[in-house]
Amino acid sequence: MPKSVLVINCGSSSIKFALLLEDQDFRIHGLAENLGTPEARIKGVTVGNEPVDIHIPNAGHSEALEVGLSRLANYKPDAIGHRIVHGGTLTKAELITEDIIDTIRQATPLAPLHNPAHLVGIEATRRLFPDLPQVAVFDTAFHQTMPAHAYRYAVPKFLYTEHNVRRYGFHGTSHAYVSERGSELAGSLKQGGWLVAHLGNGSSTCAVWNGQSVDTSMGLTPLEGLVMGTRSGDVDPSMHSFLAKNLGWDIYKIDKMLNSQSGLLGLSDLSNDMRTLIEASEKGNEDAALAIEVFCYRLAKSLSALSCGLPRLDGLFFTGGIGENSAYIREKTLGYMPHFGFNLSKDGNNNLKRGTEGRIDNGTGPQIWVVPTDEEGRIAKETASVVQSGLGALTAKKSEAVSA
Repeated sequence: MPKSVLVINCGSSSIKFALLLEDQDFRIHGLAENLGTPEARIKGVTVGNEPVDIHIPNAGHSEALEVGLSRLANYKPDAIGHRIVHGGTLTKAELITEDIIDTIRQATPLAPLHNPAHLVGIEATRRLFPDLPQVAVFDTAFHQTMPAHAYRYAVPKFLYTEHNVRRYGFHGTSHAYVSERGSELAGSLKQGGWLVAHLGNGSSTCAVWNGQSVDTSMGLTPLEGLVMGTRSGDVDPSMHSFLAKNLGWDIYKIDKMLNSQSGLLGLSDLSNDMRTLIEASEKGNEDAALAIEVFCYRLAKSLSALSCGLPRLDGLFFTGGIGENSAYIREKTLGYMPHFGFNLSKDGNNNLKRGTEGRIDNGTGPQIWVVPTDEEGRIAKETASVVQSGLGALTAKKSEAVSA
């Protein structure tokens, strides 16, 4: 079993990395941001819990990884786990091979903002650590337990059978970790029916029954579902033809608008940061107030809809940057769901400290928890499991060869 796992999460202009050590309470972690620009830098925490802030002007992914990983000093990883947004039809974490890389590449049209960056990260780490086992952990994998009535679109069947057009869901590592940890805190590990709200610049909801995803808000791509930082979430599909006919926009301009210029940013015409919007709303900015209201209403609407997938509702978990830190958003969202019997403890909600887990209902009705997500920990756990299974299979083959 690997004693240390390096977790890599490559974005188009950034890299998050974390080294998780089996025998240590702390993690070495960092964020390389603004890659490819004069402002490129690495921030994080290295050995001995010492802060790091390194200016690496114009560095790309490979250079940033080399600089960042050199700060690990004597802690060389035993395995590497990569967060991959879209795995197409892959249903579980996999050892990275040429075939797996090709599958990730083929899924690029389904996650054009994410998968190309992941492939760059895989290429860089394979070059830097050619002898280490590397594992792809897919955001979509947790949702492969959804039933057909939850993942199929009402479009011609050949689009599904020949082109894999279906709902996949994302944020799977977060939903998996939070639902498992939350149900454990509630005293019913992987049992019962739970709703999960992962709220950040990217947001999604999930319905989990006995530890398995039965429905989620994101679909074919990460655009479907909730209002997000810059993503619109659900819109009328005919908006595309309306904009093309009346404004002369092509599909690429429409896609960019829905992914990068909409959501909280588009509604408020101010910011995609919820903290900024709450502050502006308190000062009387009506557009910021509307953006918050739409966000919370659409969130409550999504949670209410997903409850249809649960035989029983035991409670709700809030997670992600907004879900973990904004008591205001949690309270406002639950205000739109009075018929579910949630009874929020106002003091418990307001007093929950940043980054801590805790129950925030008053002890009656469905439970309400805040559970900080740990995507890196989940990815490391799945990576270690895949590597261990691979080593076990290799040992078995060697034994068979010797016996023969």
